[in-house]
Amino acid sequence: MANRIAQIAGKKQRLVIGLMSGTSADGTDAALMRLEGSGPETRWEMLRFITIPHPPDIRSRMLGLMHADSAEICRMNFVIGRLFGEAALALAKEGGISIGDVDVIGSHGQTAYHIDSASERATLQIGEAAVIAEMTGCVVVSDFRTRDVAAGGKGAPLAPFADFVMFRHPQKIRVMQNIGGIANLTALPASFDDVMAFDTGPGNGLIDEAMRLISGGKMDYDKDGAFAKSGKVDRALLEKLLALPYFAQSPPKTTGKENFGREFVKRLAAENPRMRDEDLIATLTALTAESIARAYERFVFPKYKVEEVFVSGGGARNPAIMARLAERLAPVAVKTTDELGMPVDAKEAAAFAILANQTICGQPSNVPSATGASRAVILGKITLP
Repeated sequence: MANRIAQIAGKKQRLVIGLMSGTSADGTDAALMRLEGSGPETRWEMLRFITIPHPPDIRSRMLGLMHADSAEICRMNFVIGRLFGEAALALAKEGGISIGDVDVIGSHGQTAYHIDSASERATLQIGEAAVIAEMTGCVVVSDFRTRDVAAGGKGAPLAPFADFVMFRHPQKIRVMQNIGGIANLTALPASFDDVMAFDTGPGNGLIDEAMRLISGGKMDYDKDGAFAKSGKVDRALLEKLLALPYFAQSPPKTTGKENFGREFVKRLAAENPRMRDEDLIATLTALTAESIARAYERFVFPKYKVEEVFVSGGGARNPAIMARLAERLAPVAVKTTDELGMPVDAKEAAAFAILANQTICGQPSNVPSATGASRAVILGKITLP
C-alpha cells in the first residue's frame, strides 16, 4: 500500500478534498481542490465548495466536547468521522466526479480539547480517519496538530503555509484575517521566512455562545449583526476584557474555547446581571473587532507595511464586525477573500487540502515562527483505505 502513496505523490496533478469543522461547530466545510506540485510554489484551483450544517443535536454535543467524558468522546469520534465521510461523498457528487478520482482527503477534525500552558501542551482532534477512509475508499491525512505539538509547537495556527501558497503578492504585504469561532491572522510578506501568524483572540464564538444563552438555545448567532447594532457597547467592560493577559502576550500564541468559550460567557453574564441582552452582544462584538485591531497595532503594523486585509470565516458576514474593523484599520483596505476568488467559508477547508498534499509529498507544512515549533515537520497521520 505504500506504493499507492508514492503513486499519488508522483502524479503531475492531484484532486484533494479538504475538510474542516471549526470552533463554532456549525457544519462541515468541504473544498475540492486541484493541486499541482508541492511546497510554496504549489499551483492550486478551487473546483467546488460546500458546507453541510451539523444536525442541532450533534452540534450541541460537539460544543460540549470540552466537558465530555471518555465514553462520549469515543462515540463522537465515530459520529464526526461519519459526518466528514458523508461531506466528502456529497462534495464529489456535487463536483461531478467519482469519489474514486479523489487522490487524498485532508481532515482537520473537531478539536475536543487543546492545552497550551506554561507547564504543558497537548491536543486532541476527533473525527475518525479510518471511518472516512472506509466510507470513501480514499487515502486520508488527519490529525495535523499533534506533530507540531510534539515538536514543541502550539499546534496552531496551521493555515499560514496554505495562506502563503494561495494568497501572497509579489509586491504588496497582505494579511489574511480569519474570523471563525476564534480569530487568527497570517501576515504575508513576499518571503516565506518572514511570515507571521497567530490567534488574535475571540472570533464569533463568544457572540454565538451569548446568543444561545440569551435566547434559551433558539438562536445560534447574531444574524447580520442585528443585536450588536441595536445595543450599546459597555466601554468600561470592554476595556476590562481587553486587559486580559492573552491580548498583550507576544506571538507565537494560540487560544481556543477553553479560554474564550461558553464558560467565559456564562461568567460574564453572571457578573453583569443588569446588562441588556443587546448590550452584551454589542460589547462582545466590539471585543472581537477591537482585539483584532489592537493585535495589528501591537504586533503587525510595527513590522510590516500592510496594504490589504482579507477577511474569511463567518465573521466576514457580520456587518457589525466588518464595519468596526474597517474603521479601526483605516487607511488599510479591509476586504473579503471573495475578492480573491476564495469564498469566505472555504478558506480553512482549502488550507487542509494543501496541507494534506504536503504530507503525501513528504514535505513539512507547519510554520515554526507561527507555532513556536523547534523545526519544520511533516504534519498529520496517513490512513490507507
